[in-house]
Amino acid sequence: MSIKGSLIKGVIHLKDNLTPTINHIEAQENVLSSLLNSAKDTEFGKVYNFEEILSSEDKAEAFAKNIPYFDYNKLKSEWWNRVIEGEENITWPGNPDYFALSSGTTGKKSKRIPVTNDMIESIKKAGIKQVEALSNYDLPTSFFDKEIMMLGSSTDLNERNGNLEGEISGISASKIPFWFEGYYKPGKEIAKIDDWDERVQQIAEKAKDFDIGALSGIPSWIELMLKKVITYNKADNIHDIWPNLQVYTSGGVAFTPYKKSFNKLLKHPITVIDTYLASEGFIAFQERPETDAMRLVTDNGIYFEFVPFQPEYINEDGSLQQNAPSIGLSEVNLNQEYVLLISTVAGAWRYIIGDTIEFTDIERAEIKITGRTKFFLNVVGSQLSVNKMNDALLQMEAQFNIEIPEFTLSAVKIDDDFYHHWYLGTHSDLDDKILAETLDELLQKANKNYKVARSKALKGVKVTTVTPEVFSNWNGHQKKKGGQVKMERVMSEAGFKEWETFVSQ
Repeated sequence: MSIKGSLIKGVIHLKDNLTPTINHIEAQENVLSSLLNSAKDTEFGKVYNFEEILSSEDKAEAFAKNIPYFDYNKLKSEWWNRVIEGEENITWPGNPDYFALSSGTTGKKSKRIPVTNDMIESIKKAGIKQVEALSNYDLPTSFFDKEIMMLGSSTDLNERNGNLEGEISGISASKIPFWFEGYYKPGKEIAKIDDWDERVQQIAEKAKDFDIGALSGIPSWIELMLKKVITYNKADNIHDIWPNLQVYTSGGVAFTPYKKSFNKLLKHPITVIDTYLASEGFIAFQERPETDAMRLVTDNGIYFEFVPFQPEYINEDGSLQQNAPSIGLSEVNLNQEYVLLISTVAGAWRYIIGDTIEFTDIERAEIKITGRTKFFLNVVGSQLSVNKMNDALLQMEAQFNIEIPEFTLSAVKIDDDFYHHWYLGTHSDLDDKILAETLDELLQKANKNYKVARSKALKGVKVTTVTPEVFSNWNGHQKKKGGQVKMERVMSEAGFKEWETFVSQ
């Protein structure tokens, strides 16, 4: 029996038992007051009368009434450009030491998102909460002294105008506490390697020296890393190399589309725990094994608002109409998709993070990510969300016993008629026409708006199959390989033409 593992497990269980149950609504009220009070003397706080909001009887209502919605472009042009240029006390006290570079979904131009010391502390605290939640899982004592493979972006941060820049996973990994260094893999030297392929090659070469108990990272990149390790070491599965692997902490995108292909790399099932860490903050994590939903971190530097996900509220670029109604945690309902807004200790205010969510348990503040506002396909009234797309593809996987871990699509014109052209990442040799017909039928059954569109402006569905590797190659082509990069599910007409040119080469 591992003495160290027993001690760690005992401390986690004790800490969890001593932690009081959170009243999520009260926690959010306290967070909003704290944010407003901290930022009331900033330029943003003065312009939007934070002092007046703080003295209001209903702070949440006054906050929503006084401050407009911001997407990245609006917040950057009006406020964050000054932060990037080094001005202090603009949207948050002082000036941030870090900027998180985020292209999100393979965009060519990186966003620069301020990361304050307050945000770094917030991320650390949320990470500790997630570790404490492991007490809810039936994990053996031996697990708690095994190593953790954290596959993010490079920790070799770039300096620009006195600030350090990198992806949030790289910033977080560069700030790991000293006591965690012995558990952290691939280790500082490999983690600094900027080239993703080289970094994975180094991991594969040293894999047998690691005793990995847990993995952490975006599913598509974790899967490619595992395949590389297995192939290099001439193994049948990853458990031949890391027999003590028991947990995978997934993040960034829904794990479900990758489940079938991921499980093929294992000798036996492992525990999968979902997390929601974005460039803007640590938003939610899976707290218990009875569900794959995640609990919002309501008491730790992020204030949440929710806008019903309706076509009339969404602009073509994924931003919100300023007249769209917002609600707080006390007003949300089940079975309703919402656009997620956050205000944070890094100076983001009523910020459209770009994700859509749905509550699965209101009392516990548990959610699922359902898609992206930009990935909402409504060119001809089809009103297709990523959630509906994923559901249809999962049904196809089950029906034909195939794997489709990747996809992208666009609304295209063929002979003056609109079609949805899907590219499916699969090794299946099924006829593309059969896949197109099946996909069309499933979407019509699941979505009444899509069915109406198919009877009018949307003339049909076209499917082209490619290997899943094409998608990672595309990311490499875009110079956005590994790290926090997520595949663009719905493409613009111009982006889709570039994609098709790449695929045809």
